[in-house]
Amino acid sequence: MVAVISTSTSISNALNYNEQKVTQQVAVCIDAGNYPKDAEDLNFDQKLARLEHLSALNKRTSVNSVHISLNFDPSEKLSVEKLKEIAAVYLEKIGFKDQPYLLYQHNDSGHPHVHIVTTNIKADGKRIELHNLGRNQSEKARKEIEVSFGLKKAEDSKQSQAYELKSAYTAKAQYGRSETKRAITNVLDAVLPNYKYTSLHELNAVLQQYNVLADRGSENSRVFKNHGLIYRIIDEQGNKEGVPIKASDFYNKRTLKFLEGKFAINDVARKQHKTRIKNAVDLSL
Repeated sequence: MVAVISTSTSISNALNYNEQKVTQQVAVCIDAGNYPKDAEDLNFDQKLARLEHLSALNKRTSVNSVHISLNFDPSEKLSVEKLKEIAAVYLEKIGFKDQPYLLYQHNDSGHPHVHIVTTNIKADGKRIELHNLGRNQSEKARKEIEVSFGLKKAEDSKQSQAYELKSAYTAKAQYGRSETKRAITNVLDAVLPNYKYTSLHELNAVLQQYNVLADRGSENSRVFKNHGLIYRIIDEQGNKEGVPIKASDFYNKRTLKFLEGKFAINDVARKQHKTRIKNAVDLSL
């Protein structure tokens, strides 16, 4: 099993992303944990209101949306009940046991996977710490669940290949806007939370490995002057392909302003890491 955690400032965007998949008939909302009604009895506004009510209890925390995907080996045939059980156990293990959440089963890729939409703001207004959630609690939970549910381990060679991040270009995203947006989203969801980039240049050094470019345009362009950002597909030679997508069009708003916030956070984390290394070397000498 592979767990991918994305956080953002907009619960409605994360919910909209999954509800659009439902509208496209490639996803189904199979559970509404800690909701007063079953999933099939909830409309969009009711789903959103439960999460936004909690997020409103903490105005100081801007990041209040947690969007998680749990991905399974293509050979694993898991029932809806089993998926619901795995999701509930996973959330309990990472500290989200009492949080309301919506569980969506997606059928738009070659492997079984579910998406979870929840919030890190608790009923008392306190927030659940998200720093290193993926590296610490999630990894521990993932390994324990693989054993207890008899799932294939992410470390297995076949599993690793199944979830290797694909180049956006090889997904033939250049042939249409929706396909382009989907392919770029997959790359951004995997790269943005997991790398410590401190500038657009550093971020692009990673994105370009997957044939994606975060582009501000030329200094004379309208995008650059308006402090905007677009994402686009590039081919193996770095040539721009297909339809560019505005950063604000993505459900989690990966805009330049959002990235600049990440640059600052990552810069602090990098300096702290350097200090720890220096102290360790000094101590050993």
